[in-house]
Amino acid sequence: MGSLKSDVEHENTSMINPMDSEELRRQGHMIIDFIADYYKNVEKYPVLSQVEPGYLRKRLPESAPNNPEPIETILQDVQEHVVPGITHWQSPNYFAYFPSSGSIAGFLGEMLSTGFNVVGFNWISSPAATELENIVMDWLGEMLKLPKSFLFSGNGGGVILGTTCEAILCTLAAARDQILNKIGRENISKLVVYGSDQTHSALQKAAQIAGIHPKNFRAIKTTKSSSFALTPDSLQAAISSDIEAGLIPLFLCATVGTTSITAVDPLEPLCNAAKRYGIWVHVDAAYAGSACICPEFRHFIDGIEGADSLSFNAHKWFFTNLDCCCMWMKNPTALTNSLSTNSESYEFLRNKASDSKQVVDYKDWQITLSRRFRALKLWLVLRSYGVANLRNYLRSHVNMAKQFEQLVAGDNRFEVVVPRNFAMVCFRK
Repeated sequence: MGSLKSDVEHENTSMINPMDSEELRRQGHMIIDFIADYYKNVEKYPVLSQVEPGYLRKRLPESAPNNPEPIETILQDVQEHVVPGITHWQSPNYFAYFPSSGSIAGFLGEMLSTGFNVVGFNWISSPAATELENIVMDWLGEMLKLPKSFLFSGNGGGVILGTTCEAILCTLAAARDQILNKIGRENISKLVVYGSDQTHSALQKAAQIAGIHPKNFRAIKTTKSSSFALTPDSLQAAISSDIEAGLIPLFLCATVGTTSITAVDPLEPLCNAAKRYGIWVHVDAAYAGSACICPEFRHFIDGIEGADSLSFNAHKWFFTNLDCCCMWMKNPTALTNSLSTNSESYEFLRNKASDSKQVVDYKDWQITLSRRFRALKLWLVLRSYGVANLRNYLRSHVNMAKQFEQLVAGDNRFEVVVPRNFAMVCFRK
């Protein structure tokens, strides 16, 4: 591998066109072949990387090469030095966390998105990017049988973010500003955020970023008797205690398919309890939301009509490559009021379409300004496989887990810790 050797070597180099079409074609074929071979052989690698911390610095030069190196050499180094340091999430032998469920359609959609390299922060910056996202989010919402109030075809709408962490932070910010506009921003120290002790750590991180006092974060204890779901009674008790202490309940994150054990919080009674106090309810269905396109699993999100927002990660169990978090809002205005900037103050953001208020400017639905054309890969997945096949893929995964659960339950060396809801089995020796 090359490294920087002198300050004058550049005098002997020639300019390279970084987007030469024929060179893209040649190198692109090589990389596709490389990745196809990787997938063909991925199960032969040890799933967990066997390297020691700092291994790569010992293998690579101390500085970047001054002159170009051929793709053949680079790919050889990827194979020899990078692949050994990868934990192989796509391996059929991978059983940690939730596997990243890539697919040909998801991969090719990612290639298209990367190839167009769209920065679709508002409608005018690429109308197709915004409008395809509007359409795909309504398609997916209809597959989940979401209430009309969550769809663009109703008064709501959907957005594709990177991860659940972003979805929770954005909705928490919207909830925070909505209430502070009523009670005064000086009262932010009184706001309280609720989840269970099974809720993803993203909620606590979002609360920290959003300025919620650390003492006002509630991780309510769950028990085995409720299959580790958050119960309405325990939520009510926490709310009552906080109100008595002069605090203001703000936000509840209910989970459908928790990270540790895929527990399911009962949405309808939790939403009913929260709404008595004006609490914003966000439903995190990051993993399990995918399964709810199947009629037999839709009941897990019964009561969603009482929530304010919902998100699930298509990159967890929906054959879409990372990253692709789908989020729906009943009241997008609450989100845009919190996250938008005054476009009139920034000339580069002004245009007739935005001024007309007839288009969606997704920059106001997320943390960052810039955004990728993620809708392309989700669109390719939906079209390439179709709803019927996607349901059958999901069912096959659940059926495999069901069979495995039966085998574990029939072996007295093991115990199934909690009932299986989806395609994950929790057991111990």
